Amino acid sequence: MTETSDARSTDGQGQKAPRSRMQLLMRWVPLVAPILLWAVPYWVLLHTGQGWPLSVTLIGTALFVLGLVGMPLAMVRGHGRRQQDGAAIVGDTLLGAVWVLFTWSVLLGTLLRLALVAGGVGDGQDRARIVTWAVLGTTAVLLAWGYAEARRVPRVRRLEVELPRLGAGLDGTRVVLITDTHYGPLDRERWSARVCETVNTLDADLVCHTGDIADGTAERRRAQAAPLGTVQATRGRVYVTGNHEYYSEAQGWVELMDELGWKPLRNRHVLLERGGDTLVVAGVDDVTAESSGLPGHRAHLDGALEGADPDLPVLLLAHQPTFVDRAAAHGVDLQLSGHTHGGQIWPFHYLVRLDQPAVAGLSRHGDRTQLYTSRGTGFWGPPFRVLAPSEITLLVLRSPGRPTSS
Repeated sequence: MTETSDARSTDGQGQKAPRSRMQLLMRWVPLVAPILLWAVPYWVLLHTGQGWPLSVTLIGTALFVLGLVGMPLAMVRGHGRRQQDGAAIVGDTLLGAVWVLFTWSVLLGTLLRLALVAGGVGDGQDRARIVTWAVLGTTAVLLAWGYAEARRVPRVRRLEVELPRLGAGLDGTRVVLITDTHYGPLDRERWSARVCETVNTLDADLVCHTGDIADGTAERRRAQAAPLGTVQATRGRVYVTGNHEYYSEAQGWVELMDELGWKPLRNRHVLLERGGDTLVVAGVDDVTAESSGLPGHRAHLDGALEGADPDLPVLLLAHQPTFVDRAAAHGVDLQLSGHTHGGQIWPFHYLVRLDQPAVAGLSRHGDRTQLYTSRGTGFWGPPFRVLAPSEITLLVLRSPGRPTSS
């Protein structure tokens, strides 16, 4: 790969990311969400006609109150200034557990009760207790399964992507995408090494990491990130920042990735040449970079493409799918992103969709631009993945002018 630009985001022509509907919603979520998440299942499981003995009601009430008070306190201690990993694990686990419990208290609690009434099963108390045990059982199974899904090495998702402007010499170029590794309170050093071993079996020309490496500073999570230095690619390894880097001293992560042999594409591009043809590989800082206050950090696509031949195909790394509007306006051929985790715990993807144009997979935007959104390689916060499996992605780039076998 040939480096051709080193455009930094120090000029004054950047655009601040507009405040999205999700950002406005998130102002109120921390206040309202914990109450709803705990109050709804508390009511559905204990006070909708079950007629539980007083001791059961009191124990159940105590558990729900403990969760309602303990979860936000643990998350503040874990993710606030103190950064206590043990508290973060407790708070994150409670958040994931109560989200699943809330979801199925609403869905299964409603649908199963209607089905039991329609089927004439039992009296009101029997039906209420059946609902309670069904919700608790379903939640337990999903949490056990979701934990195993979150902690395993992701499966490899393979797909071919045809780029109309890609030269025949670049046909078959193998691009591996990992993203959202989120090294954090749960030590995943061994998991990280196994992910990198899997990547090394894919014979990649280019390996990309589209940000959210970790929750915590580079110094604090160095041991978990260190296996990234073992990743192999014939043409290069490139990286762009995600929003979580800007919660944890982003420049430290840029420097560590550079130290590990990854080229940080901070509003710059490199050239991948193969078979006499050339692909522009560009990257931008995350769209939240400018609001971080770090000098020179912002998403600047003009800078990333400065000096590139406009007739060459462009592969762009941008952490958030929402950047694709700007990519399409610049005629980018393929954008690679992460950020969404595919929702991580169903049905959270419906909320993600309020903020992002895509949640997972390949999509088309405008006349030329395609977007691939990864569900992420790791997990954020709650150590669960429910109906949103993690992935290591192998994209094989195809040219419409590739030779055909006779």
